[in-house]
This record gives sequence, structure tokens and C-alpha cells, in this order.
Amino acid sequence: MQPCIWSHPDTMKRMALDERNLFTKTPETRQGKYQCPRCRRTGEYDIRWVRHAKKKKPPSGANREDRAKFEKLRDYLLRLDDAVTCKTCGKKFEIPSQHSLIFTDQMAGLPNEADLEQEIADAAGEPEPEREPKPELPARFTRKSGGWK
Repeated sequence: MQPCIWSHPDTMKRMALDERNLFTKTPETRQGKYQCPRCRRTGEYDIRWVRHAKKKKPPSGANREDRAKFEKLRDYLLRLDDAVTCKTCGKKFEIPSQHSLIFTDQMAGLPNEADLEQEIADAAGEPEPEREPKPELPARFTRKSGGWK
């Protein structure tokens, strides 16, 4: 019969690093733009995230290997919400899973959507179409109501 791994003296001496000792967790809410698969309308949704910020110094009792691992750690965001409810049709749909974990140092250089749309329009070389003035409303919609009679 083989001896249990956990009863080995070397295993009992040192425990693995605990994430709670390495990061501080703070909840936050961020806006996300997603398209409903049912009605195909895009909307802004509040998504809950937890920010894991690396602590200033490694935990006490860390050896050389643990300190080396601690130096390589990065801050990240972890998404809590897996699904949102469409504001138009009311159907609940899943958020794409490729965006469930984001490293904060990768987010810093990303452009916002308005700048991105403007850059695409500039690169296309097409001038913005001039908007036609809206026609005036007929008088029956603009005169003051006499109230109920």
C-alpha cells in the first residue's frame, strides 16, 4: 500500500500561496455594449466585475520562489455576471466568455469607441453625409391644447 501524499513531511512544511494574501479585491461596475441574439438590438449594460489588485509586498513567510512568483503577478478584472437581460425584448442572454478576465495593463492603451468610429470614418475617406433639416411639424401638433372638453 502506498503512503498518502499529504502525510509526507515535505508537503506539510510548506503550503501553496493563497490568492487572498496576494491580491486585494474590490467590486466595480462597468458599462458593456452587447447585442441581443433574439431582437438583434445593441444596448449598454451594467456588468459587475471584481478588480484584483496586487498587494505592495509579498506575504510574510514567503521564500525566494514565492517572491519571484509574486513579482510576475499582474492586476486583473474578473467578470461576475454571465448573462444580461435585453432592455428591448426582455430575453436573458449570455455575455461572450472571451471577455471574462481582463488584465488591467492591457486595457490602458485601448481607444474608446467614439474615437475608434471616427478613425474608421477618416480612414475610409468618405466625408460625413450632410444631414437634411427635419421638416416642420404641422400646426395641429404645435398649437397649444385647449384641454379636455
